[in-house]
Amino acid sequence: METAAWSRPAGERAGTDLLVMIHGYGSSEEKLLPLFEVLPANVTGVAPRGHFDVGGRHGWFLLDPFLTSDFAEVVSSANRVFGWLDPILAAGSFRSVSLLGFSQGMAMATTLLRLRPAAFRAAVGLSGFVLDHELLALTDELDGSLPFFWGRDVRDAFIQSDAIDYSDQWLRDHTALTARTYPGMGHNIGAEEMRDVGIFLRLYLQPS
Repeated sequence: METAAWSRPAGERAGTDLLVMIHGYGSSEEKLLPLFEVLPANVTGVAPRGHFDVGGRHGWFLLDPFLTSDFAEVVSSANRVFGWLDPILAAGSFRSVSLLGFSQGMAMATTLLRLRPAAFRAAVGLSGFVLDHELLALTDELDGSLPFFWGRDVRDAFIQSDAIDYSDQWLRDHTALTARTYPGMGHNIGAEEMRDVGIFLRLYLQPS
């Protein structure tokens, strides 16, 4: 990921909590920039641009209309994210790191959680899903204590009902879930949802 948008300049990031913000399929980091406005004062947001080309836009791995994907490609993409993130964490002095993902970005964020269950403090998923894959399921070691905010519109036509059902069960089994729905929002990020994300982050990323 050569391009990433930050919520604050490098000289002001030390001692803050890092929130890695992952955009959706056929999109870019610009989709998530409005969320910078609701970040608590102690949180630094960073939104990397996906490396996978989607007709001139960006994503994280190939996604078909049924929301299926190749396991090797998903893990390879996750490792690319870790390869980008690890030097940032090693060079900085962040107190913690958390995740936020929109649409396919939620699938990517939950995959990162599954591969490194002890690495993250909290997570947010917006209008997205958790990947249903038996090999990924073998990695599931989350103990149910990680705070997770899941926001969506129940009439979001982009996310199939089977994917919603699996995501709902997985999140209830493996995270401390806060689930909210926003009628009429569609496959988007709404103002009320952004407000609730800010409240969630203030609650679970409080300075100790």
